[in-house]
Amino acid sequence: MSDPAAAPEPTNPRIDASIPHSARIWNYWLGGKDNYRVDEEAGDAYTAVFPGIVTIARSSRAFLRRNITYLVSEAGIRQFLDIGTGLPTAQNTHEVAQRLAPEARIVYVDNDPMVLAHARALLYSTREGATAYVDADVTDPDRILAAAADTLDLGRPTALILSNILGHIADHGQARSIVTRLMDALPAGSYLSINDGSLGIDPVFEEAQDAYNSSGAVPYNLRTVDEITAFFDGLDLVDPGVVSVTQWRPEPGPSAPDVVAEHGGLARKG
Repeated sequence: MSDPAAAPEPTNPRIDASIPHSARIWNYWLGGKDNYRVDEEAGDAYTAVFPGIVTIARSSRAFLRRNITYLVSEAGIRQFLDIGTGLPTAQNTHEVAQRLAPEARIVYVDNDPMVLAHARALLYSTREGATAYVDADVTDPDRILAAAADTLDLGRPTALILSNILGHIADHGQARSIVTRLMDALPAGSYLSINDGSLGIDPVFEEAQDAYNSSGAVPYNLRTVDEITAFFDGLDLVDPGVVSVTQWRPEPGPSAPDVVAEHGGLARKG
């Protein structure tokens, strides 16, 4: 556990440090410092049941980095709408995209007050590109699209990124309708990137997640691989399709990466 001095009590009245928060716990697992004692305790309790969650968190971030690299280098995408940003750590969307294409434009969306407090870190952009932050909830796609249009040209191909956010929407039908609404607003040639925790892969992970959801924190709902795949209906999946995040275009290595209970994919709108 990190030194409590690195995580002072919040001064923003919207930040509740008395209950664990998924974005701050995720930040803790990724090695970040933007969390409080309650988040560290919840994160440690989770890893005591399922140590593999740290691997999932870091594999998820690596999957996103490889997605963005493909989108910029192979698909020619220069606009990104990243919803459910979470707290900044390393290899954020704008860092990866603008390193490859300095003119890339990125809009981050989150409604967590602690993320808002760190928006200045997210807003750091290259001179050629742009980075903006929208304070909005994933369940309000119309608000998101209207605000994103201040920075992005939504008449041009855009990559929509939904990384570990749809699990916070309990109803699968509602989650699918939100994805559909967002993608309907984007032109042909746009892409959808999704990754979420998967059900039916690792029972120990599922046990730990059930305990977390009962802790008082905002629940996160695991979904089957088929349910995750359904988010891409009507789009053209990029090879290898929806797979464990470790197996999506992995870096060259001597052996195949292990399967983890986090699945994702990338698809193009025709």
